[in-house]
Amino acid sequence: MDLTAAGLKEQPFRTQGKPAPIVSYASHLEGLEAIRSACEKPTGLALLQGPPLSGKSTLVQHLVDTRDDDQECAVVDGTGLNTTTLLEATLHQFGYEADFRTDGELLAMIRVFAVQQAARHRPPLLVVENTHRLNPSALRALCSLADLKCTRAHRLTSALKIVLVSDRSLESIIEAPAMVAIARRVAINFQMRPMSCDDAKQYLRAKLRRAGSVIPEYVFPNSICVELWDASGGWPGVLDRIAELALSRTDALPVAITAIERPTLPHSDWDAHSLAALENAAGAIPDPPKLLVTKDGETVKELTFDQPRLLIGRSEHNDIAIPSRFVSRHHLLLVRHGDTTFMMDLNSSNGTFVNSRRVSNHVLIDNDVITVGNHRIKFCDPYAKSRSAMSGNEFTDTAIMKTLDDMRNLLAQENTAILPVPSENVPTYGNKSS
Repeated sequence: MDLTAAGLKEQPFRTQGKPAPIVSYASHLEGLEAIRSACEKPTGLALLQGPPLSGKSTLVQHLVDTRDDDQECAVVDGTGLNTTTLLEATLHQFGYEADFRTDGELLAMIRVFAVQQAARHRPPLLVVENTHRLNPSALRALCSLADLKCTRAHRLTSALKIVLVSDRSLESIIEAPAMVAIARRVAINFQMRPMSCDDAKQYLRAKLRRAGSVIPEYVFPNSICVELWDASGGWPGVLDRIAELALSRTDALPVAITAIERPTLPHSDWDAHSLAALENAAGAIPDPPKLLVTKDGETVKELTFDQPRLLIGRSEHNDIAIPSRFVSRHHLLLVRHGDTTFMMDLNSSNGTFVNSRRVSNHVLIDNDVITVGNHRIKFCDPYAKSRSAMSGNEFTDTAIMKTLDDMRNLLAQENTAILPVPSENVPTYGNKSS
């Protein structure tokens, strides 16, 4: 589509050429604040990690653009750098073009520059992108830079603020005995998080507005925003790419679902670790899951699952009422147990499907799609990454039985005899495979 036909003066989702205007969202703002806070500390070293296209480079750009005008800054791509090339690139970014013959001379020049700046209360900032791709010799040079100190207000402090950026976990590198100079300086270890669905909607429409769209909701209706968010996994770099492609494939507005590509999502070597564990280690309480109910591609309900159980069915007494002849009166039950969500089909007439597979009971993970009649319920919980996080027998013997007792009492109050009639409401939680 010609961008002017969509009321746009420029490409809203640039993935090449000059950097696009920065649009902030929750994880971006959280990371920016965390790194600024780390740089204010005497140790002043931060780790910024996340898979490719997770927004790290945009965060670094925002950090550099909003720093104090009198703070010198060097942003270096560490890919393939050795000791000499790392030190040369750092000096070049700080504005030095002098010809030094040895690595010792390069390091000495950086030391003089950093100490002088720090003594004036303007310690320079060094950002190393792709830290995991540095050669071993460059890692040793990085330790030497991390060891630079000066005295301020009668206190010994680091002369160079450092941010190490990586697509992979830096844990194995930082924990190596030779890296103690860096390990003892780490003030924050921040992992990028994907956007929520609401974040993605605001992000997409903010970019459309900045590019000239008067009614961005017409270009990307709610249902399209949800599909774009789902296809991108919430990662901003992926979202930009598929949004740009969707616009180019569209002949008429609004953009159609068929124009949305579903690429392979970014992967990093800490994906196997639960995001919930990362949050809990930091002392934070994970946000509850969200449920998106859609029919024919249109979102009909969005709610937060912040209660122990949630009943879904045709009756108006359900937490989610779906008025459809294909849905049983009390069709399925969702139960929260710790950080795990368990789904039970209540022997419904037409069955319950998760990701197009019929199931009786099932542990839900992020982005699972439950199909009930003609409706789809998307389960959104970035902390739920593994189905093996729960012991089935222990859960069945405790949470399920207690929940069923509560359900019987609840349904008795509406003067029905739904439980424990086998035809609709007896859960199939035996040894059947999900």
